[in-house]
Amino acid sequence: MEPKIKIADFTYNLPEERIAKYPLAQRDDSKLLIFEGGDISERKFSNLSAILPSGSMMVFNNTKVVPARLMFKKPSGAVIEIFCLEPVEPNDYALCFSSVTECSWNVVIGNAKRWKSGEVNFLCDESHPGALALNLRAELIYKGDNNGSVVKFKWDSGASFSEVLDICGRIPIPPYLKRDTESLDLERYQTLYAKVKGSVAAPTAGLHFTENVLDSLDKAGIVRNNVCLHVGAGTFVPVKSELISDHKMHTEPFSVTKEFLESLLALAPDKKVIAVGTTSTRCLESLYFLGVQCIKNGFPTSVSQWEPYSEEFGYTLKESLSALLKYMERENLASLTARTAIIIVPSYKFRVVDILVTNFHQPQSTLLLLISAFTGGDNWKRIYDYALNNDFRFLSYGDSSVLFRQ
Repeated sequence: MEPKIKIADFTYNLPEERIAKYPLAQRDDSKLLIFEGGDISERKFSNLSAILPSGSMMVFNNTKVVPARLMFKKPSGAVIEIFCLEPVEPNDYALCFSSVTECSWNVVIGNAKRWKSGEVNFLCDESHPGALALNLRAELIYKGDNNGSVVKFKWDSGASFSEVLDICGRIPIPPYLKRDTESLDLERYQTLYAKVKGSVAAPTAGLHFTENVLDSLDKAGIVRNNVCLHVGAGTFVPVKSELISDHKMHTEPFSVTKEFLESLLALAPDKKVIAVGTTSTRCLESLYFLGVQCIKNGFPTSVSQWEPYSEEFGYTLKESLSALLKYMERENLASLTARTAIIIVPSYKFRVVDILVTNFHQPQSTLLLLISAFTGGDNWKRIYDYALNNDFRFLSYGDSSVLFRQ
């Protein structure tokens, strides 16, 4: 049953000056709020390994942000911004990024009222010879509302679309930073371990990690593992409905390897699973429901928004993951790709994640609802009051927290 939750109950006053517009000079110099056993304290992020239980498994999202914002110009002079969201043809990320002549994407169009049909050319000048050689064009295939438009890109020179984006695109930093993308964002709006291209927003909980922090985790006996969930622009979509039950959650693609599932299944019951970020949490928790689908139907499909609330699921995590692994073995799959629209709100029962590393999120956001569900009761208010009263920096380039599930 869909929870009847008023989004107005999940707000707080976030002064503009508390939003971190730029990252700190050193990634791991950020402050770290610790919520454990109902108590709140703070340290530096560089001390993270000393806080976590040895033998735990830490799960990172190794998606990589792509420079998905492209500027075009009509013959009339009107500037059109195209924000790539998800590949349409080919509909596989890897195939689309390796395309060498054309590909189609689901996009958001800026100044859309000025572009009714036809082809536009990439906006560049003589100072951008690499882009000039590409002769990048965009053709409007379908114009829909909000995120529903489709554009076909065409270019010359035999470069891959991945290279086209690297040459012509801009990193799409969050709109609430209220500034243009700068050169430092190319490095800092990307995790150190980013590997698989596909996100249009960074999994920002990972922005604090340095080689020193990763080394200290290894020395502390914390196992590191990866999943991949491509973060979509939907992560910035505000909740506009009064009740969260009326909000449509965005869908995101993710993938996990058979080896990862095996290691998760083999983790001793007394060892903890630590998710780095809400995106890793969505992915990990979705695995349980994919496994339940395998138990019931013999195969997984995708996880819908309210599926976790549709019934009382009596299957254990072990039963669920075992069913998912059996499906992969039967289909001879080394990795599994699926989609999730899961929304995690108070009353949600966590099956996988025990500890969460995450930044501080916007008022009245689905991410704040996830924090509330994870920490229990009104603990999110205590956590955010502490952060506001102790000079923590907020949102994507802000400080961090490590939350132990209540």
